[in-house]
Amino acid sequence: MAGAEERAGRQSELEPVVSLVDVLEEDEELENEACAVLGGSDSEKCSYSQGSVKRQALYACSTCTPEGEEPAGICLACSYECHGSHKLFELYTKRNFRCDCGNSKFKNLECKLFPDKAKINCGNKYNDNFFGLYCICKRPYPDPEDEIPDEMIQCVVCEDWFHGRHLGAVPPESGDFQEMVCQACMKRCSFLWAYAAHLAVTKVTAEDDGLLLNVDAVGDQEVIQPENGAHHDGALKEDVPEHGKAAEKEVKAEQMNEPCTSSSSEADLQTAFKNQHLDTESQSGCKLEELKAKQFIKKDTATYWPLNWRSKLCTCKDCMKMYGDLDVLFLTDECDTVLAYENKGKVDQAADSRDPLMDTLNSMNRVQQVELICEYNDLKTELKDYLKRFADEGTVVKREDIQQFFEEFQSKKRRRVDGMQYYCS
Repeated sequence: MAGAEERAGRQSELEPVVSLVDVLEEDEELENEACAVLGGSDSEKCSYSQGSVKRQALYACSTCTPEGEEPAGICLACSYECHGSHKLFELYTKRNFRCDCGNSKFKNLECKLFPDKAKINCGNKYNDNFFGLYCICKRPYPDPEDEIPDEMIQCVVCEDWFHGRHLGAVPPESGDFQEMVCQACMKRCSFLWAYAAHLAVTKVTAEDDGLLLNVDAVGDQEVIQPENGAHHDGALKEDVPEHGKAAEKEVKAEQMNEPCTSSSSEADLQTAFKNQHLDTESQSGCKLEELKAKQFIKKDTATYWPLNWRSKLCTCKDCMKMYGDLDVLFLTDECDTVLAYENKGKVDQAADSRDPLMDTLNSMNRVQQVELICEYNDLKTELKDYLKRFADEGTVVKREDIQQFFEEFQSKKRRRVDGMQYYCS
């Protein structure tokens, strides 16, 4: 007998103890996350009629479009109505996407909510996420074969998801940055390195242990020399907007017409061009050109960016054309961010949310309302007194304890009802 009690004691020690407060807090956190992701999308109407939606919750159906078929994405409402019993991949949110449900990519399914769709949505973009594969390792998430706990982070440009350990740089704490740009997208959008030296959460500067790197390449990084017309041999020179090049030519021409009076003429040329270049910057208003005039570094890593960093990007004519050519014009739109979408979802959800208790009360007559309120107060009081015993004794409330409480409460209620006397007048 003693051995059985000892084993039971050891078993209770092994069981995780969770307080009611912990359960409620976790439930509230999950509910808030769901509201943030789904609240900005319509759960009843197919989003196809809205065209390419700026940002919405998306799913991919492995049952209808398995790997080997063409990738396709479906909206929130279609995931409920048309694919409720199917195996789905949750894609979180993606930008500028139009629902594919029931189009030519679905061989044996017609959309129940909006069947009259075009055969294909040419503006949609797809990646391996639509087959449940993520990161450069092309693995599912969660991955049953991956024993390393790791956070998945979405790239704001390509919108793929990456393991933190596969980004080339240790991610800051999740609360310390707002958005991430992956390694591949940093290579494609190399202009961001000039901004990273000043805006990124982990500053990407040309300094190492306090020493300025005066070489053009070190390991997997490149040091970009200032674009001031006096590059060292072999220096890596970035493209400069035409107004900057014109200023450089003008300064060189003026210098050629003046006699060389000292050995410092090269330094004078640098100073003259730098002053002329800064004047040109102030006239052109190009923030990127101004940043490129300073030394910065390129590395084979992802970068992490703070809140509102997009508002610091240059929006001059030349830069806007560059964004368009790189298909990243959305970077200049603060409303494109996942945070903006989540905040909209929370606001919409709060506006639509109603108290179910108040709804029930409003549907009753006066007598029923009083009876319900009395029953609620009785339940609240008795449950509080019941749980207080456990708190005073320092014992854990188990599932069977809660079941016992409600059984006893129902029994007391039946005794009260059965003992009531009715009179006819």
